[in-house]
Amino acid sequence: MYEEFLAVSGMTAATKEEVKAAAAAKQPFYKQMSKSLGDVFVPILPAIVASGLMMGLVEALGKAIPAFAGSDWYGILDLFANTAFTFLPILIAVSSARVFGGNIFLGAVVGMIMIHPNLINAWSVAGMDAADIGVWHLFGVFPIRQVGYQGHVIPVIIAVWVMSRIEKWLHKHVPEMIDLFVSPLCTVLITGFLTLGIIGPVFSIAETYVLTFAEWLISVGYGSGAMLMGALYPLTVVCGIHHMYNVIEAGMLSAAEGLNTWMPVASAANFAQGAACLAVGLKAKNVKTKAVAIPSSLSAALGITEPAIFGVNLRFVKPLVCGMAGGAAGALLGTMFHIGATSYGVTGIPGFLITLDYTLQYAVILTVSFVIAFVLTWIFWKEDEETEKKEEIKTDKAVEGKETETKKEEQALAQAEKILYAPIKGTVIARESIPDAVFASGALGDGVGIEPECGEVLAPCDGEIVTVTETKHAVGIMGPEGMELLIHVGIDTVKMNGEGFDVTVGVGDQVKKGQKLLTFDIEKIKAAGYSATTAVLVTNSGDYPNYRVVKTGAVETGEEIISAE
Repeated sequence: MYEEFLAVSGMTAATKEEVKAAAAAKQPFYKQMSKSLGDVFVPILPAIVASGLMMGLVEALGKAIPAFAGSDWYGILDLFANTAFTFLPILIAVSSARVFGGNIFLGAVVGMIMIHPNLINAWSVAGMDAADIGVWHLFGVFPIRQVGYQGHVIPVIIAVWVMSRIEKWLHKHVPEMIDLFVSPLCTVLITGFLTLGIIGPVFSIAETYVLTFAEWLISVGYGSGAMLMGALYPLTVVCGIHHMYNVIEAGMLSAAEGLNTWMPVASAANFAQGAACLAVGLKAKNVKTKAVAIPSSLSAALGITEPAIFGVNLRFVKPLVCGMAGGAAGALLGTMFHIGATSYGVTGIPGFLITLDYTLQYAVILTVSFVIAFVLTWIFWKEDEETEKKEEIKTDKAVEGKETETKKEEQALAQAEKILYAPIKGTVIARESIPDAVFASGALGDGVGIEPECGEVLAPCDGEIVTVTETKHAVGIMGPEGMELLIHVGIDTVKMNGEGFDVTVGVGDQVKKGQKLLTFDIEKIKAAGYSATTAVLVTNSGDYPNYRVVKTGAVETGEEIISAE
């Protein structure tokens, strides 16, 4: 039905993904970059979370039951748990290719190249002498170290971005006859050389600096850096750039220590915002505030803070600030306790499953974050009852005033008929006789057809133009008391792409009865093989129980044809 409506009306459709892409293209560069990182990491979070939780559970069982640690069950479960992290570059490569518009299978090949078993494992390089690391000498001047990129994140994303650009360029310039063979081959070859020769070495060093800076930031000044990030973390959520931390966390997990020390900072910040939100929910007397705040606080305790931040804390400001204070204190303790997680993407209460070596310490930072944020919010946030009462009184008065005005308008409108006048000179036929199945069936509303004698369409009533098709053959009008009208010139004339049509109004224009809306060439329509029969429909005719057609046959413009009393 939707596709048929698009064909009849001449309107265009866009997918949800296309709308999102168009909106993202207008964002600042830093937001586009952050969005891209989020789009890369969010889809693979289930795999990472599953592996991280499994690693925590297997490790906990191994410590609780020593015999289990050496069993076959431990070996196979440990294999399951480590797989996502062992082949993380491939997961990131596939997801990056999807985001950047490249072939996901070529992206997977690039990820596999970077961790191919013929390359020296990246985790083994640190303990080797430079002389023991093999080097390929290409063209005598282009050395490539035979080192893999296990655990690296940034080089993979950059490599796949480059791959996607190369692939798109080749698809545009390579003849279609050989595109299937040439483009993938050249894409992989070029990207492979660039990745192992330039992108990998350069951006792996850059990633090391990023991780070093993040670790320094957390530990600098006896934890002052962690305090700062614990306080500012909610603001990055507000800005929508918090997914960029996934890069840092993934890199930390891939390092030799394999611990995500950024997670306690995020967890303290999120839990504190949930505590501030809960304080608002328990203290508020407004029923609507309670209904929003209490469920949102529970969501934040499980690691999803957007409802609490956007729905409550940011709205009242003080709870947001109090939550930031609690997050800062918790993040400081996390640094002091040297807590590290075995995964990312999990915070709050579920975080206990990925911090099994620090269960007590993790409980302490959540408790401190919660208590400080809750108490401060309870003390400093006050519900302004007088203001709310005044607003309620004003609202009630405004509603009463609007109701009075609405009643007067309704009474005035009730005294006058909702009448449509012939927009075209010609012959009025019944809606069922329109030579188009959709119009004739009444699927788009009741109305009439007009066999035109002239190529000019006038407004059938006073109203506002709400739709003008790109092909200029149809207009939509909002008439009296919400009457919705569609005037569609010709059958299948959307296929003429505007040839022979000219529109004199635009969307948003206020029009008066008898005002010219559009012109059309009857002879061109017939020469193109289409009927010029024009549909005049009340698309919400079901809202009018007294709807009726009052005239058929020969009609002049301005004569009454439809009434809806």
